Parts: sequence; structure tokens; C-alpha cells
Amino acid sequence: MTSLSHLDGNSLAGPLSQILSVDPTTAWRRCPRCGLTGSLAQLHVYGPEPGLTGRCPGCEALALRLVEQPGHLWLQMGGGQGAFRFPRS
Repeated sequence: MTSLSHLDGNSLAGPLSQILSVDPTTAWRRCPRCGLTGSLAQLHVYGPEPGLTGRCPGCEALALRLVEQPGHLWLQMGGGQGAFRFPRS
């Protein structure tokens, strides 16, 4: 029986702090549906209610959702079912 060792999510804090502190509009992405590459600034964004939804300009695939609530910011990336909740100051 083989056991895989793993680290907890705290190991992501350092690497993520390097990318979450930059201008997000310069981030590049590749659409998993149509393969189009481009920056976050090129997404087609819809909203504002119930939040902002960014879609691929090539095929309209979901790229991200951003929902603001008092005290929190929700971020869903891609078409997945999960989301991250960040505390707001």
C-alpha cells in the first residue's frame, strides 16, 4: 500500500501572494473550450448583479465570477462548482 504525502493549503500562501498582489488585468489565460489566449482585460464582463461574470470573447465560456458581499469577496474560476471566499477589510 502506497501513501502519498501532501502539504496543507498554507503552503500556497507564499506563491499566491506573489501573483495576487499584481494588476490582475495583466494576467493571461487560455480558454479550455476554444483555446483562445488573452489577458483578463479582454474578457467580456457581464453584471453587476448578482456579481460580475467574465466570459471568453471567443466562445463565451465562463472564465470567472466575482461576487461582493459585506465583509467578503467570492471568486469562482472557470466553470467549476467551487468558489473561494476572501475576507474584506
